Amino acid sequence: MASNDDLPTERADDDDYDLLTYGEAGARLAELLNTERQRLDELSATPGADPKEVEALRKRIELLRSSADRYRQHSASADKFTETFGFDPRPREKRGKTG
Repeated sequence: MASNDDLPTERADDDDYDLLTYGEAGARLAELLNTERQRLDELSATPGADPKEVEALRKRIELLRSSADRYRQHSASADKFTETFGFDPRPREKRGKTG
């Protein structure tokens, strides 16, 4: 069940950490998803695990994944933002790249 391909966990060097940027939020989300997936794997492997707890954790992971999808869409929409407003919202090293 564990997958690390949802979001990069690297943080851009030029992000303003006084603000919760898309990059920082994405990194935190990726870390949380990995933690919750490990927790689910451990819980599922535990004999006598509470099925309600397992299901609640699965639902939480699904909600977190939907958030991860929104952050991936941000990357795709950054080009349109740049075209409209003349400013690229992505970190410098990711400007000009999509996906």
